[in-house]
Amino acid sequence: MSGRIVVQKYGGTSVGDTTKIKNVANRIKKYHEQGNKVAVVVSAMGHTTDELVDLAEQISTNPPKREMDMLLSTGEQVSIALLAIALNEIGVPAQSFTGSQVKILTDGNFSNAKIEMIDRTRIDEAFNKGKVVIVAGFQGIDKDENIVTLGRGGSDTSAVALAAALGADECEIYTDVDGVYTADPRKIPSAKMHKQITYEEMLELASLGAGVLHSRSVELGMNYNVVIHVRSSFHEKPGTLVMSEEKIMEKMKVSGVTSKGDQVRITIADVKDKPGIAADLFTQLANKDVIVDVIVQSSPRDGINTISFTIAKKDTTVAKPIIEAYAKTNGNGTAEIDENIAIVSAVGVGMKSHVGVAAKMFQALADNKINIEMISTSEIKISCVIRQSESEAAVKALHAAFID
Repeated sequence: MSGRIVVQKYGGTSVGDTTKIKNVANRIKKYHEQGNKVAVVVSAMGHTTDELVDLAEQISTNPPKREMDMLLSTGEQVSIALLAIALNEIGVPAQSFTGSQVKILTDGNFSNAKIEMIDRTRIDEAFNKGKVVIVAGFQGIDKDENIVTLGRGGSDTSAVALAAALGADECEIYTDVDGVYTADPRKIPSAKMHKQITYEEMLELASLGAGVLHSRSVELGMNYNVVIHVRSSFHEKPGTLVMSEEKIMEKMKVSGVTSKGDQVRITIADVKDKPGIAADLFTQLANKDVIVDVIVQSSPRDGINTISFTIAKKDTTVAKPIIEAYAKTNGNGTAEIDENIAIVSAVGVGMKSHVGVAAKMFQALADNKINIEMISTSEIKISCVIRQSESEAAVKALHAAFID
């Protein structure tokens, strides 16, 4: 079978019940009838993954990660089989595969694995028989053939990796939103949808709380030059193309405003000011897979300083003993953990060529009497740590300042 390769991904809300699965099948049928080789990645139905996590938590407060991956991978197995049944029912030959069956090989890090290689042999065999290929998202295997999952949002990563492995130019990510917006349209009614956005901007927005795409999927798209098309599974209109910066003509000064409230701030005072002190702390955290976001270290005074940084709330349990032991050895003995923070950010590749973005951002927050507690910047991003109760007002103020 000749024809171009089309890779699509349908999220949990898009396959939330059998009616929606039938709708997805009808959409896929159109692509198949045009002579395309269609590979589809599917998430678990609706809230299946949450329900499976809840079942495990009813039995154990600390279940083995290997067994959690074995459990959670079953959600996708249900949806891929149902979609294959739906396609065959409407005359489209289709075959479903788990991550292990198509040999999505990973590094073996349970619950947060990274894809290393995809064997396309069985996919090509199915294509040559004129079949639509349906692959379970969010999962793969390690060298010992253990089932491993790719972390939340991992189906996006599966889809883009599959598109790269198959040499597809574009990966269509179908979701319950129309595309990528300048802010969350449910909170900011004036938010505008992008026709195009750069990988770099999308990477920042994804890591800063914009839940449209998983950040690792954007990294893969950027590394393999796969255009990611974020679009709605509920209508036929085009969505947002995530692509390389050189392909985009008009670059907005600020392309998006986000907030995330799933962080905590750790502050350790009276830290000795000498080489290697900070490296020791952050190496220990890295060894436990704790991702550190904003870091601020005060200027030394009398041979001591203060280190403040933010981590995800979910990592607090793992990080706490490291931080407390470090504070006793290198600080004043105590570490302050503040859970009532949010991080608001403005992102845009246009910042590279526009001056005064930081000043405008800080003024917008000041005008709304919102105090900035920490600041982090990159070439295309400015982030501020503020009180969690002020995050919604902050996003509205920044959107009004830069985009409305």
